[in-house]
Amino acid sequence: MDLTAALTHGETEARAAFAALPPSARGDAGAHALRLGRPHLTLDWSADALTRAAAHLRLGDTGAARQELRGQPDTARPAVLHARAARLDRAPDAAPLSAHAARLARTEGDGNALIAAAILNAEQDLAGTDRSAHFAALRTLAEGLKVAEMTGQPADPHLLAVLAHAQRPLNARKAAATAAKALDRSDPGSPARVLALLALDRPADAHAQAQRGSLAEAWWEPFTRPPLSAARPPATPPETNGPADG
Repeated sequence: MDLTAALTHGETEARAAFAALPPSARGDAGAHALRLGRPHLTLDWSADALTRAAAHLRLGDTGAARQELRGQPDTARPAVLHARAARLDRAPDAAPLSAHAARLARTEGDGNALIAAAILNAEQDLAGTDRSAHFAALRTLAEGLKVAEMTGQPADPHLLAVLAHAQRPLNARKAAATAAKALDRSDPGSPARVLALLALDRPADAHAQAQRGSLAEAWWEPFTRPPLSAARPPATPPETNGPADG
């Protein structure tokens, strides 16, 4: 069984597949385990500080993530991880840290970091309690969607999942289509898959995926609150609701 298939089956199978790899083929195994929702294996297999910090964040261990980030330069990717730690902790500096990460990503031309920062900033927007918060999130996510458009790549599934939550009280049908795209593109146990399932009103499946990926509750708990009423939407152009794809 190859490593990808083994990671999908379970940790026991994945450990056996990893042990069978020659040392020269093990370099990316930790990052691959993280993509497929096995952060505990990432911590066993990876020595890369950023990869390890991301794994700790999946598990909700923000203190360990910050320890991994000690001594890292003030560049976009470490900044995104610092901002995610603050977001998970609901820290008062979460919003400025997310904005700082976005500025660094723009300066460095780091599209992946810019997408991650857009997701964080949109989550901050959605913490608002009225419909204007959802419009703010749509504007924030538009920058991340432009990255996919400019590179000719499919839109990031995590961004699409957050976009679906922003769209829900504004255009429920469009939100469902966006969430379905996010679900189709997401990896098992990932934040994208959990949030997409929540947007599709499938909480039991979402919780099962969160458990499968050892995803800390702080990633998805804010998205379990009842959506704002879709009644009497304001008169806005159709494109204001945001695209279902990028």
